[in-house]
Amino acid sequence: MITGTMLAKDSTAKQIDVNDTLDTYEIFGSQKFVPRKIENPEAKVGDKMRRGQKREFFPLLAITLCLCIANVDAGTTLQPPVKLKWHHYRQDTTCKYAEEFVRHQVELFWKEDRSLTAKLLRLLYSDCFVTGCDASILLDGPDSEKTAPQNRGLGGFVAIDKIKEVLEERCPGVVSCADILNLATRDAVHLAGGPAYPVFTGRRDGVISKAAMVDLPSPSISGGEALGYFKSRGLDVVDLGTLLGAHSMGRTHCRYILDRLYNFNNTGRPDPSMNKAFADQMRKQCPQRTKKGQSDPLVFLNPESSSKYTFTKSFYNRVLSHQSVLGVDQQLLFSNDTLQITEEFAGGFEYLRRSFALSMSRMGNIDVLTGNAGEIRQNCRYINNGKPQ
Repeated sequence: MITGTMLAKDSTAKQIDVNDTLDTYEIFGSQKFVPRKIENPEAKVGDKMRRGQKREFFPLLAITLCLCIANVDAGTTLQPPVKLKWHHYRQDTTCKYAEEFVRHQVELFWKEDRSLTAKLLRLLYSDCFVTGCDASILLDGPDSEKTAPQNRGLGGFVAIDKIKEVLEERCPGVVSCADILNLATRDAVHLAGGPAYPVFTGRRDGVISKAAMVDLPSPSISGGEALGYFKSRGLDVVDLGTLLGAHSMGRTHCRYILDRLYNFNNTGRPDPSMNKAFADQMRKQCPQRTKKGQSDPLVFLNPESSSKYTFTKSFYNRVLSHQSVLGVDQQLLFSNDTLQITEEFAGGFEYLRRSFALSMSRMGNIDVLTGNAGEIRQNCRYINNGKPQ
């Protein structure tokens, strides 16, 4: 997802029975999980623990995950402060079926275009990592975030617009664009074979969107730089290793990998960490120079998923076999922590699904606006009183 991836209002954690979610969410895949008991879930928020034991995913939702990764520090639940609530619309608003309306529209769009999952994942990342999850990426304007070079090629806007239109017809002024983006991404991920995780809601929409504020990094950065960027947003090494798994589907332009293919670190040679046969294959798709009038070619981030746009662990198998398309993905091999995470996910798809559920929710919790901050936009492309500030 590098550009080229409950709590009540008083912030007291509420334990929720897993069975309560089965009508809506397939959190655990095909396996039956027995949740660990938490005597004081509130005390767990923001805690860290060693991975040689169990990483607790959503103690608030009684989700647990046993990873055989030793000595990897990681957050075990949503990072504080947690201002959002599970089933906010059902319990606290007049739009009780907001999530069902979103899910239905996502299903309609996804049946016509399976690339929607990859588009929404990138769109959500581009939103949350800049000014927080406030839907500022959706705002139009000559100098808005979507005009920044890093955001070239973003998609999914039409689907979000349609969902907002439907919700405004049924319950005007209630559901934020920021929540729509998070909910729609969750539903699209599930349709692609990923986890159907609970999304905490209650976000409000931002009113500021400026291209100069976009600091999304290059896909050629080092693993250390990528981790530093994630940490600056309150995320950790497991979030990094997990969320890069969004690259199991989608496409990127050749310009983002030409350095790996032809001139790695100004050596005049390809990236030595890249499998030679795979590098030869990629050079056929990405010539060093395009012909006059030829557009920058697109290549699949995961050739095994390709046009099927399925969420699988094959991304991590390809990392281990030195066949990553983006340089930042291949960097997962070059630290002990990320290597262990990669090996764990390559060996167990259910581990990846559960980790992805938590990391997506942690990303969706970055700098959210709640209460009287921001607004509930009537149209996701414009703030209510006119142009973006």
